[in-house]
Amino acid sequence: MPFIRFYFLVLLFSIQLQSQAKKYTIHTVAFYNFENFYDSVDDPITNDDEWTPNGAQQWTEEKYQQKVKNLARVISEIGTPENTNAPTIIGGSEIENRGVLEDLIKDPKLLPYDFGIVHFDSPDRRGIDVALLYQKKYFRPTSFSSIPLIIYKKAIDKKEEQNDVLNDSIEIMKINKNRVFTRDQLLVSGFLEGEEIHIIVNHWPSRSGGEKASSQFREAAAQLNRKIIDSLQQINPKAKILTMGDLNDGPLNKSIKTVLEAKTKKAEVSDLGLFNPFEEMANKGMGTIAYRDSWSIFDQIIMTKPFLDSDFSNYKFWKAGIFNPPYLIQTTGQYKGYPLRHSQNEVGFSDHFPVYIYLVKEVR
Repeated sequence: MPFIRFYFLVLLFSIQLQSQAKKYTIHTVAFYNFENFYDSVDDPITNDDEWTPNGAQQWTEEKYQQKVKNLARVISEIGTPENTNAPTIIGGSEIENRGVLEDLIKDPKLLPYDFGIVHFDSPDRRGIDVALLYQKKYFRPTSFSSIPLIIYKKAIDKKEEQNDVLNDSIEIMKINKNRVFTRDQLLVSGFLEGEEIHIIVNHWPSRSGGEKASSQFREAAAQLNRKIIDSLQQINPKAKILTMGDLNDGPLNKSIKTVLEAKTKKAEVSDLGLFNPFEEMANKGMGTIAYRDSWSIFDQIIMTKPFLDSDFSNYKFWKAGIFNPPYLIQTTGQYKGYPLRHSQNEVGFSDHFPVYIYLVKEVR
């Protein structure tokens, strides 16, 4: 018996050593709503008058440069301390143009990472877009496209027309007096250190007019999102797909729970299904944005099943998080505890906290 006990202890110690000896490559993938990331120059084409020196926000060049520095600091730190490297891939929203992104990646905190940019101008009336930043050292885009979300105030159920848009067989900028002009959905495909992944960056229609009245627009955005995912899975059923963004809905809303059918438990995800790690956080009362002292997780990163396998010989999902260090939080006043956003007295960061996931692969 003593010999058996001794042998068992040796075996257990050996297994522990082997486990400890395993090494992993880790990449952070993130999303951040930059909130009103405008330059200080008036663009006659877009509705940016508020964000100019003479506008309501008195948005000067000095304030703009401070905003750039603030965002650069956040991006450089998302995902620490588990990963000391800045996010390899980060989706962003509320971006005025490519120029502000060029200024951002040239900031001293981000310049060493050599970020590339994927950006398209979208038809949003505020002139704000979505975009993707990526570290060129690790991720190589092979294709990218901006897919418009065509929705209408009175007749939203235009499935045939939406399908035509996906097939590029009609004019995507069709003029219609009832159309709600909103952000496009950005699809980027490429290789993360040799592994093909697909990323969809979203900023779904807002809750303007009320959650219930506007929910149909976000459900339409989810339908478009699902069509994009389906089209990729038709080509490769095991496609690794991440859909991320400010969805203006929480994990339990119809757009995500019913239309996308995103699951909260890995075991519930079908072969072509989706997993949402942020639903569990929402159930715990966590949030990325606050309104009337109520927290919601509008910012999410959702993934297909191939990211969930237990075989870490290629990149798999490890865990997710909300990045909310103390410097991103308002410490005084009516909005104490909320994300520290811009005010007349202070150039803040954003009214959203960024979210992130880790992708890891065992080094063999």
